[in-house]
Amino acid sequence: MTRGPQLPAHRVAIPALPEQPSPTHTRLPAFNKASSAETHAILLACLHSETWATRVATHRPYPTVDALLAAADEAAYDLTRGDLAEALAAESMPTLPPETYAAAHMALSAAHAAYEAKFGHAFVIAATDLDDTLEAIRSRLLNDPEDERVVAAEELRELAKQRLVNALRGAGP
Repeated sequence: MTRGPQLPAHRVAIPALPEQPSPTHTRLPAFNKASSAETHAILLACLHSETWATRVATHRPYPTVDALLAAADEAAYDLTRGDLAEALAAESMPTLPPETYAAAHMALSAAHAAYEAKFGHAFVIAATDLDDTLEAIRSRLLNDPEDERVVAAEELRELAKQRLVNALRGAGP
């Protein structure tokens, strides 16, 4: 029985390379086997919510990184207002590389101060580009507090997943 189309005689099939493990896959077994305290610390560094960290840790072991990220995402969707406030209180202003112009640091600091004065917590965003960050903070200042709570929760979910992937790669949250 032949699978797929036959190649002409002058063409030779090249066998596929075996799937290479990604760096995140190699750290997943260690995450699954880590002590509860170690796992809790890793998770809290990704998203500072006791509820979220406990829920994600409780469901170990995870068969794949995708399964872990899906569980992390689902747990983040279930955060209460109090859980979200706890997580937002632990966030700090996005940082800029040291070589960034002083004017950019000043613009970000001023925008962040205005945001924090209006919403009572640090501005969170999963984007890393300065222009995107400044544009987002300016546009989100126009949100009412309830709309901004929803946006901030979504950004925290994305940040938590990014940080978790980084932790599994050994790069830290």
